Amino acid sequence: MSTPTASNRPCITRFAPSPNGSLHLGHAYSAIVAHDLAKASGGRFLVRIEDIDGARSRPELADEFRRDLEWLGLEWEEVPAQSTRLASYEAAFARLKAAGLVYPCRCTRADVQAAGAKMGPMGPIYPGTCKNVVIPADTQVQWRLDLEAADRLTGQLKWYDDFDGVQFCDPYQLGDVVLWRRDEPASYHLAATLDDAADGVTLVTRGRDLFEATHIHRVLQALLDLPTPAYHHHALVLDERGEKLAKRRGSPALAARREAGDDGRVLAEQLRMQKFELGT
Repeated sequence: MSTPTASNRPCITRFAPSPNGSLHLGHAYSAIVAHDLAKASGGRFLVRIEDIDGARSRPELADEFRRDLEWLGLEWEEVPAQSTRLASYEAAFARLKAAGLVYPCRCTRADVQAAGAKMGPMGPIYPGTCKNVVIPADTQVQWRLDLEAADRLTGQLKWYDDFDGVQFCDPYQLGDVVLWRRDEPASYHLAATLDDAADGVTLVTRGRDLFEATHIHRVLQALLDLPTPAYHHHALVLDERGEKLAKRRGSPALAARREAGDDGRVLAEQLRMQKFELGT
């Protein structure tokens, strides 16, 4: 928690949870890291609700998140939720499309797996099935970033991580990721990159499981003329089996602990010291 950032100036960090499930200890740790780094530098800690996950987004969970953060003893500034920013996503996507930097794709996840896609650090790497293919106009599609076209414009890029130092950008390890979804707005990659720039975030704090995503975000920053923050990819909170906590696996909710009468400030200190017992 005392690792220095890339700058000694006050930093602006953010915690950006999605209201598609309750927060767990992993979220608590991520929020505490962002909060403490901002406060230690004399900076600002922002909270942004990432609520564009279609039917999975549950508006009532945003209030639960606020109660959880207050219970942990954190202080924050809340910035507009993603659902209020759709116009900015559409404008950025239109700009990329006009520049020939995205292409339509009709493949489902099953199609990608059936095509024998190689596994990358964040899942199967799209094999380019729809690239340079004419797709009928009435076909429902998603839009993917054309990394080869992007690379011709940007050349070699770099970004900085607090723990691992200067990184040479290697987006090909994730492949041509989806930037615009079939039936929902912008993907995580496009929305989060735009939001961080709009909110003036100077230090992006998130788990090590999103380290490779930063290569894609750096490319988008270059293509859209956005500032490049520093990054702080912190360790993950693991369960008894050594797996990262996840909503989809039913990891114990902070709200359950809070409602049971646990002391959130004590839990926060335990997380800071990395002394905690999971599932209790």
